[in-house]
Amino acid sequence: MANQVCVIGLGRFGAKLATTLFQSNHEVLGIDLNDLRVQSMLGRVTYAVEADATSETALRDLGIADMDVAVVALGSQVQSSIITTMLLKTMGLPFVIARATDTRHAEILHRVGADKVIFPEEDAAVRAANLDLSPNSIDFIGITETDGVHKIRPPERMRGRTLYDAGLGGDNHHRLIIMVIQRGGEYVVNPGDDEVIGDGDILVVVGGHGQIAQAFER
Repeated sequence: MANQVCVIGLGRFGAKLATTLFQSNHEVLGIDLNDLRVQSMLGRVTYAVEADATSETALRDLGIADMDVAVVALGSQVQSSIITTMLLKTMGLPFVIARATDTRHAEILHRVGADKVIFPEEDAAVRAANLDLSPNSIDFIGITETDGVHKIRPPERMRGRTLYDAGLGGDNHHRLIIMVIQRGGEYVVNPGDDEVIGDGDILVVVGGHGQIAQAFER
């Protein structure tokens, strides 16, 4: 379901996030004090506006109080991010995500009402470390420290074999769950054990990082 999302701060992280959300069919309002950043986002989001997000009047004039989600991506602007987060929650925004630079910053953001605090740099490091577990990994979303949802290319030895014969079907000893097979522009959801892995297929798999690495090693 599409949401109305406000991304405040259009630096490298905020701009990428806003663009990705817009490409996923969400209605995205991007805000920054830097006019050049705002201009660079025209056509890449629904609306891009130059405004001071530490001003409650400016936020209300932009209708942000009626939006579904706000992401405060102000990065190193610690004071501004705290003020903006507090204002958004005071205005009644249902879900506010804030970017923190360190644990102290994160603690303050939580205290002023942030529903979720993220550390993009640390998250990127964790993602990179887990991608190294298998040379075939494309992406993953962590669920816990040891488990996640992996998007992965099956090694050549699995191609032309069924999921069962490849050791991925039934109650496989790796304890992996194959959720989806992406086959070009098509998706096979909850595939059966007799589904054959084709050339170019990409698997979406739930399981432990170690088990993923073991099952998909070359």
